[in-house]
Amino acid sequence: MPGQRDRRQPAATPADRTDRTDRPGRTGRPRSTSRAEILAAARRVIDQDGWETLTVRRLAAEIGVGTTTLYHHVHNKDDLVVELVNQHLDQLARPELPDDPRERIVVAATTMHDALTNWPWAAEALTADGFIGRLGDSALWIVETIVAGAVAAGATQEQAVDVFRSIWYYTVGEVLVRARSDRRRADVGTADLAYGLRRLDPSRQPQLAAIGDLWPERSAVDLYPQVLRIIVDGLLAAAGRTA
Repeated sequence: MPGQRDRRQPAATPADRTDRTDRPGRTGRPRSTSRAEILAAARRVIDQDGWETLTVRRLAAEIGVGTTTLYHHVHNKDDLVVELVNQHLDQLARPELPDDPRERIVVAATTMHDALTNWPWAAEALTADGFIGRLGDSALWIVETIVAGAVAAGATQEQAVDVFRSIWYYTVGEVLVRARSDRRRADVGTADLAYGLRRLDPSRQPQLAAIGDLWPERSAVDLYPQVLRIIVDGLLAAAGRTA
């Protein structure tokens, strides 16, 4: 009527309607998802921006669902990361294990190293203690093989745990340092990596100054298999002396 305010609201746009269906109390049916879709989306986020950027909120936006929907499938980010690692290891063939317990340890540790080398973010994500009990059979066989191999070689259970943890620390450190060094080498080149040693005063650090370019060259050499055997031999020898 003339003189009265028009109380009619403008017609809702498609975006408005979409927003309302995402709010609490919506009447539309929420979009469903599956664990497989969640893991695939999480892998995309990690590959694009790194595992540190992975959050439940970010993942929900990537899939196009609410965070509540995701929590029906995963408890938190840590749960999601472990599931991704389990899925990754599920796709790997298990090697044939030798009879010698020392060699079984080496084979299992090498398998662990190779898997993490192909997926270095997983090594960083699993650096905190307490993850072992959440792993699936596809990963636990590696832990079991190393621990059982140490016991079979004469170590106590306590020493066997120390054997695994020592190998784990070495493996994760080697994987992370090599992955980051490779990225830096690709960014700045080998010459720039050696510059820090070239500038040293030979009168104060004669060996390091003389090494110079040799350092980054040696850093690129994969010594994991040789050093792993040295570590395993040393750990088992020490365990045998004190068992």
